[in-house]
Amino acid sequence: MARGSAAMNPFDSAPDSPPDFVDPAEVIVGPWAGSGDRDGPPSSADASDGAVPSRTGPAKRRSRAATSDRGRRTARQARNDREPPFDKAGDDADPYDVARTIALRQLTSAPRSRKQLADKLRERGCDDDIAATVLDRLEEVGLVDDAAYAATLIQSQQTRRGLGRQGISQELRRKGVASEVIDEQLESIDDDDERERAQALVDKKLRSMHGLDATVQARRLAGMLARKGYSSSIAWSVIREAIADAPEHQPD
Repeated sequence: MARGSAAMNPFDSAPDSPPDFVDPAEVIVGPWAGSGDRDGPPSSADASDGAVPSRTGPAKRRSRAATSDRGRRTARQARNDREPPFDKAGDDADPYDVARTIALRQLTSAPRSRKQLADKLRERGCDDDIAATVLDRLEEVGLVDDAAYAATLIQSQQTRRGLGRQGISQELRRKGVASEVIDEQLESIDDDDERERAQALVDKKLRSMHGLDATVQARRLAGMLARKGYSSSIAWSVIREAIADAPEHQPD
């Protein structure tokens, strides 16, 4: 079957356009793009790949939920011990010092955008004006820098999760980075590097789909790259070449 599919190459359309058999709705980036360990939400295609549906019973789910709640309470209590909320910091506590301590502890654990820090301070009961003053000062000394944060996150998302431009843009927006900062930082992404990352993802995925019809392979690869945030022009160009070069699709 694999060899016979070479005679019906699904990529006889324009170089950067999806094949006729592909429904564009199937490859639109969804809200799950770039998140989790899966390439996207469960589907019937996953079932055909051999995925086993969960059979976890209600009692077991409740037990897991209770364990998770206890874990969250424990973590929250530990955080409160280190960073008491504003209403428990003491009458003589300087609110600016409390806000600065919370922000610095947040930055120590991981890089943060200004929006993330502002949200955390508001969650901890900090007045917005106090938070703004503290964050302004941290920006002045270079401890809060959304451009540097975006550059770090771009590199991380490219290396660790293989995200494309659109996927990275969504992630930065979710972190609260301003649109102008995102646009500026995305300009640093090299087109050739972007294509190489897409090619690596396709090559890896294609190895797990050996023996499937070329149209099925193309559809699944397109969905995977779309969820990773790659443009359709890069995706279809890479997919077309990968399937055309695959030994199983070579003519006899």
